[in-house]
Amino acid sequence: MTNHPRAPADATATLKALAEAPSAELAGILLEICASPDWAGAVAASRPWADREALLAANAAAMASLTVQALKDAMAGHARIGEPRAGDAASECEQAGVRGADIALLDELHRANAAYEAKFGHVFLVCASGHTAATMLASLRRRLPNDAATETEIVRGELRKINDIRINRLLDGF
Repeated sequence: MTNHPRAPADATATLKALAEAPSAELAGILLEICASPDWAGAVAASRPWADREALLAANAAAMASLTVQALKDAMAGHARIGEPRAGDAASECEQAGVRGADIALLDELHRANAAYEAKFGHVFLVCASGHTAATMLASLRRRLPNDAATETEIVRGELRKINDIRINRLLDGF
């Protein structure tokens, strides 16, 4: 989240500031959390939020209502697993588990990503926070046999978890 001033340390104050933000400013902040304009619009429409749980519930509701195309928009904002975007603090933080991984493991992750992308037409998405390169590769291999409908719903859940983490970081001033 880089397009807004450092959030106040108090989550209640941050929620109030977000609720009172001009629509364009709020949209910019929300699009840093999730690249889907449909998601950002749905979350913005649910303001004001009484508390953290209300904002997280707005995320869950918005994720549940996204079309397949809106999910693809959201995924487009994410780096390939094993290849965090340089200079993108969220990507680097969320994929910290790949730092220092063996080159052979990273090569296998790259090959598995390519197979996944060829099958599903989008990046493999997993809530990578706290996971190693090896556990992300194992998750990718487990999900590769899925059909498109099953994978779409798994991706929806992973995006919700990622958004929850990003929302909590925003509210906590990180």
